[in-house]
Amino acid sequence: MLQIHQFPCLTDNYGFLLHDPHSGETAAIDTPDGAEYLRQAEAKGWRITQIWNTHWHPDHAGGNAAIVEASGATVVAPQEVERLSPIDREVTDGDTVTLGEHEARVIDVSGHTNGHIAYHLPADGIAFVGDSVFALGCGRMFEGEPQQFWDSLQRIKAMPADTVLYCAHEYTQANARFALHADPDNSALQAYAREIDEKRERAEPTVPTRLSRELETNPFLRADDRAMRARWGGETPAETFAALREAKDNF
Repeated sequence: MLQIHQFPCLTDNYGFLLHDPHSGETAAIDTPDGAEYLRQAEAKGWRITQIWNTHWHPDHAGGNAAIVEASGATVVAPQEVERLSPIDREVTDGDTVTLGEHEARVIDVSGHTNGHIAYHLPADGIAFVGDSVFALGCGRMFEGEPQQFWDSLQRIKAMPADTVLYCAHEYTQANARFALHADPDNSALQAYAREIDEKRERAEPTVPTRLSRELETNPFLRADDRAMRARWGGETPAETFAALREAKDNF
């Protein structure tokens, strides 16, 4: 069984160390804070052997150099990460990467950035999705286009419903406020928002989340729902998604 160690870093990021006890390998999923990743790995008695970046932003790849210098880890990343640091293996949609005998499929989830990828480990029921989708949200559309981003979300929606999604930020409470504005009659969303508030009052993380719950409650994943399209307009789901994304940007 893979072991996942999740920890807060920077202001609102989560760091993830993915460890295979059988092989002894450990992957750093993104590197917002290299020094903190090294401290966390040392505390666990793990050595980081790989880095799996999802996209190029500094709060996801800015710690690569420090980790590589300390551990000799191999950097696996989309080509865009070369804006920040060298990579050892460039990966794109359809590629696979391994940690011991565990295999991750690389999925194009571009839209937040044009090279953004996710790592889906179907046999383990988990996916590391970076800033493509959040609990009750999705990333800002810094580089992509609405149809591109919507197509990416379709690929996430196509994963098995019980997939556990590890997203990169603790944005859920703010996302819930917009989601309730966007989809006010959704009773499943209302219950989810109450649970989120209770967790945050106890200083508990709201990440990871499960895809099945996001399919019911995340307005961005529901842009193809008839009621959402009636409320937010758009001739196509991508246009409805674009309207939701613009509204969130200005909320």
